[in-house]
Amino acid sequence: MIAINSIKNIYFIGIGGIGMSALARYFNQKGVKVFGYDKTRTSLTNQLEQEGMAIHYEDALELLQKEIDLVVYTPAIPKDHKELNWYKDNGYTLYKRSDLLEAISSSLFSVTVAGTHGKTTISTMCAFLLREIGVGANAFLGGISVNYNTNYWSSDAPNAVIEADEYDRSFLKLNPSIAVLSSMDADHLDIYGTAESMEEAFIAYTSKIKKGGTLIAKYGLKRAGDLIADRIITYSLNDTKADVYASDLKIENGSYRFNISSKWFQLQDVVMQIGGLHNIENALAAFTVCYTMNLDLEKAKACFANFKGIKRRFEYIVKATDSIYIDDYAHHPAELETLIKSAKNLYPNKKCLVVFQPHLFSRTKDLVDGFAASLSLADELIILPIYPARELPMEGVTSELILSAMKVKKGAVLSKEATLRYIQDHAIELLITAGAGDIDQLIQPIKTILESK
Repeated sequence: MIAINSIKNIYFIGIGGIGMSALARYFNQKGVKVFGYDKTRTSLTNQLEQEGMAIHYEDALELLQKEIDLVVYTPAIPKDHKELNWYKDNGYTLYKRSDLLEAISSSLFSVTVAGTHGKTTISTMCAFLLREIGVGANAFLGGISVNYNTNYWSSDAPNAVIEADEYDRSFLKLNPSIAVLSSMDADHLDIYGTAESMEEAFIAYTSKIKKGGTLIAKYGLKRAGDLIADRIITYSLNDTKADVYASDLKIENGSYRFNISSKWFQLQDVVMQIGGLHNIENALAAFTVCYTMNLDLEKAKACFANFKGIKRRFEYIVKATDSIYIDDYAHHPAELETLIKSAKNLYPNKKCLVVFQPHLFSRTKDLVDGFAASLSLADELIILPIYPARELPMEGVTSELILSAMKVKKGAVLSKEATLRYIQDHAIELLITAGAGDIDQLIQPIKTILESK
């Protein structure tokens, strides 16, 4: 394993990825010269450049850096990538992102958060609370914290909060002191093949917890009896059989007030400013992490009232009396179901329009019936063409496939431009945009349309 402190120059292939950019920021803040490639310029890569990192956007050998101590890449980089193969052929030290996280976190008290859904929000909540309480943590997150407008921050404290990514089994490189497991739903079947294989990976993740460590798991997980840890604490939104659960929930102007009950502690009148019942459950996991670390829970409660959430996680873009616009990263049927139900629970009298962009041909093919069922919860539906990411098209797999699988036929497949025209021409009461591709390019134009109305 490379000595992290010896690195002077580092190169990231895929630097604009949310996980990669957090690592790039880690080294940049330590004074290491950071270079990178990504295929697309984004607002995030623009920020990285403003922070002093040198980035280019063409896979060209004449643009790569040769004076490099370590090359870091993601599994999503295609095998024929010229720069990656040049570094491989010329004997450079190459790490996957997960290898680097393993090296950084090995000497720290690490809290890792895994699960098909919820891991970004829970990890950001945990890192926010540790920072605001004054304990501190090095945070490596899969989303942009609205409070700090970043997905990474440093601390002198020997603690880390790490979003543990299941893609390519990356999370099996980590050895946490506290591990959170929020869900085990099937996803990434292009990697795992079957739902059972993916479940085995999550079970293996729990086996990596350090001796004497704690697993904080959502109550009722499939194969819960197979999870491995010296200590297991369960949490649930409202199932009183869990070790930690919420009670006396009240909705106040799009926010929540609730109590946290457990075998060991009680908290009254916890205030959460972000929407979504699922985020209350995520908060329970974060407070349980604080309890496990013997932190002041009353202080945590006071800090939590100022938590503003994560960009693209039930993020309020417009919150007006006549028009609500929520944007979310949801790209799995279970996430979409939770998102739509939560929004309609907060605003039961508003007609709900969902604009969804499917992410990956393989995911759409594997989960088409789930997408059809969850999107049927919308009152009105627009589906954008599939965002391919790292994949080539698959014959017969299009956004129309989701519409054809719906028992109650509704909605249409529209381009981004046609979607904006629809929003311009129709009264909008409750709008949700969702997806993990480039649907975020629509956020500002939609906001402008709604505010102009």
